[in-house]
Amino acid sequence: MAVERLTQERRLVWDLPLRAFHWLLVASIAGSWITAELGFEWMDVHFFLGYFTIGLLIFRIIWGFVGPRHARFSSFLTGPRGWIDYARSLRAKTPVYSVGHNPLGGLMVIVMLALVAVQAGTGLFVTDDIAFYGPYNPAVSGETASFLTRIHHQNFNLILLAVALHVLAILYYVFVKRQNLVAAMLTGRKPAEWVPENEAITSSQLGKALIVIAISAGAVYWLLAAAPPPPPDEFFF
Repeated sequence: MAVERLTQERRLVWDLPLRAFHWLLVASIAGSWITAELGFEWMDVHFFLGYFTIGLLIFRIIWGFVGPRHARFSSFLTGPRGWIDYARSLRAKTPVYSVGHNPLGGLMVIVMLALVAVQAGTGLFVTDDIAFYGPYNPAVSGETASFLTRIHHQNFNLILLAVALHVLAILYYVFVKRQNLVAAMLTGRKPAEWVPENEAITSSQLGKALIVIAISAGAVYWLLAAAPPPPPDEFFF
């Protein structure tokens, strides 16, 4: 019974704000894709999701410096040597456990944040040349707006590719390495044998998270309030 209790013990690794960010970003990307495919009637929702995503990005960047230890960029940014060494370790017969993000997972975090930032950033300038304009479209020339609109459309294919690689990696860990990373991102906890007691976190730091959320929301509000007036006689969202 003692052994059974030990194997069932789990320790907190992922704080609640980080987990909320992760799943809200998933929902936001999915919603943006769906509303873009649905067309004209859903563009107001599409733009709202874009603004919401910007808020999420601001939150994650700040949280990457002030959040609990495994949410911080410093805990998983290793550089090329760390990526190569970890990739080689995957061939080992003995299990390799990472308390937080493993080096390759950390790399994917940065890649995904960068791609989503490009997507949301270019969305501020997009135009369909008919009815819809991003809030900062009037600030750039028509040629620049068309270029950024192309980037906006093409970059989403890179996001889909990154998502596909992420899902494949999760499936690899579930079925080959026998590590359920999805459950950990849902509950915040990993098995005790993966997490030394001194590396578990003791709090989600919700008070600090509320301050960061307020800062992020304020930044998005300021960004939209500072946008130039929309073009005359056009729909604007």
